[in-house]
Amino acid sequence: MRDSEPLALLHRLVHIESPSNDTAATARLAELLAVELEACGATVATEVTPAGTNLRAELAGEGAPVLLVGHLDTVWPVGTLAGEVPWRVDDDAVHGPGVFDMKSGIVAMVHALRALRGLPHRAVRIALVCDEEVGSPNSRDFVLRCAEGASAAIGFESPHPDGALKIGRRGSCRLRLEVTGRASHAALDPEAGVSAIDELIDQLLRVRAITSDPGLSSPVLCNVGTVHGGGRANVIPDAAHAELGLRFADAESEARVLDHLAALAPIRPGATLRVTRLSQRPTWQPSPADEALARELGLEGRPAAGGGDTNFLGAAGIPTVDGLGPRGAGAHATTEHASLASLNERIVQLQQFLQIR
Repeated sequence: MRDSEPLALLHRLVHIESPSNDTAATARLAELLAVELEACGATVATEVTPAGTNLRAELAGEGAPVLLVGHLDTVWPVGTLAGEVPWRVDDDAVHGPGVFDMKSGIVAMVHALRALRGLPHRAVRIALVCDEEVGSPNSRDFVLRCAEGASAAIGFESPHPDGALKIGRRGSCRLRLEVTGRASHAALDPEAGVSAIDELIDQLLRVRAITSDPGLSSPVLCNVGTVHGGGRANVIPDAAHAELGLRFADAESEARVLDHLAALAPIRPGATLRVTRLSQRPTWQPSPADEALARELGLEGRPAAGGGDTNFLGAAGIPTVDGLGPRGAGAHATTEHASLASLNERIVQLQQFLQIR
């Protein structure tokens, strides 16, 4: 295997810009990767969702399959490649939108499978989803179906900065609070109005109290990411909404907080409140089986704060690790880059893990 081959595939993947919910882009990526994986001897099937195309590949081998997990979407809008984050290679650093999160991880999967051609190896299954960056609302069931019968799961998100794997991740949830009130003139007829913004503010204070309750078994992170409502200062607003991002360190706090938030009710007569769960990844607390899988890969493993699709798998009791993508930095930032040397190391590490000697 020449170093130029993984770099060439990475170039092709990055040059198909694939923001979440760009259905045409993930279809193009899935088509390209289907050809690559079929050339490795795998059989490939795709599943079209409202958010885009998911890909499942099966490579026959010995034993129950090892599931390799990744995603096709990025956080970057189309046009980033020609503007803020152009493709370039500076010595070992490869720059481009999605190069670190996580198209280089996909390249590691493909080239490890290439290296296994003609060698005895474990059975392999690959699951690539189209909407991981927005919480996998359309792909959660797909990932769990792909995990059926798997002996282990390996995620190809970025590792810890020192290259260590991630075992255990915080649970995460995105919620939308939507309030409807009643509009009226703010000076001539204020009694006739019900302010959706005032109601939303009071509901957010309730949210703060729930998520900061000292009786919780572990601290909960809560970020009010967006707030929208109203239009004019002389009109009592009849609609407002906010989107929340929540992170949980343990399943008990997760269940308690989400139950309380789902039970929120309007404070003002005439107001209505709807709480919608936009996406959720369960808390994945590391197990001895996860730690053993990291050791089998020859790498250290530690918990991570961020969430990913491996949350579904680790929380389901499947031996799971994440972070077998290459080292780099700048995920979701204009400094995004991946290490070419680390990419080649990850290809070798995965090949050695899958090969039967």
